[in-house]
Amino acid sequence: MNTPTVTAATGGDSGQPLDPQDPGDRHGPRTGDAIGDLLLAAHRADPDAAPVLQIIERDDGFVKSAPLTSWLAPIDQWPDEDRQALDLVKGHRVLDIGAGGGRAARVLLERGHDVTALDVSAGALEVCRRQGVRSLVHGTVDEHAGSGARYDTFLLLGANLGLLESRERAPRFLRALAAMAAPGAVVIGQGHNMTDSRDPQQLPYNRRNLRAGRIAGQRTLRIRYRDVTTHWFHYLCLAPRELAGLAAGTGWQLTDTAPDDTATDYIATLTLTSTSD
Repeated sequence: MNTPTVTAATGGDSGQPLDPQDPGDRHGPRTGDAIGDLLLAAHRADPDAAPVLQIIERDDGFVKSAPLTSWLAPIDQWPDEDRQALDLVKGHRVLDIGAGGGRAARVLLERGHDVTALDVSAGALEVCRRQGVRSLVHGTVDEHAGSGARYDTFLLLGANLGLLESRERAPRFLRALAAMAAPGAVVIGQGHNMTDSRDPQQLPYNRRNLRAGRIAGQRTLRIRYRDVTTHWFHYLCLAPRELAGLAAGTGWQLTDTAPDDTATDYIATLTLTSTSD
């Protein structure tokens, strides 16, 4: 994870250093569980109130806002592709990775699956708990891989194939899933292909990534809410062909992409082929 370099600052006309413990002296947001704060605020919000907005900041200064409504919506308000992804879940035991507010876990529990919600956000897991999810893991897939748990499906809903992070990180992530995989297990992941984007706002960033030896669709982001921000993190918006290449040697094989390999938003199915190399 990359973090920006922080330089010293002085306090106004006094020439005295700023006190980092004094919020009146702080320049910029404080680092914390911004995603958890967002989800808790959205969960508590009156349905008729204005939507809670997340601020998505890219490391080149590009900023946009997006409502959190879909993160907590009932299934009848989901996009068709989200419902289709849930219909691909197989077996009884499911690990919902990057579970957020537990919208997918809640539906899968209602369908009779044994679901564990995993997230690095304590606030997100608290919302999952309030949604009736009882099996909660606060941590990363690497940390959970040593638990001895086994799963039939690993779910990465909501473009969460981005959690593969980078070319270097993705094989380790997939091997961690293989270490928890029951025979015949699958990964059902939603991807967002920025590698093949022709959006003028994305092309300079893609070219910068390629010059640095990164996958073009990699993004370095942070999420902000009010005066709180996450750490900077990598998010991998890769093409299906790139996913297939990264899966080689990890114990997984890309076996299906819907609607097809040319779609910007797609659902990928990876099937367990063997133990990882």
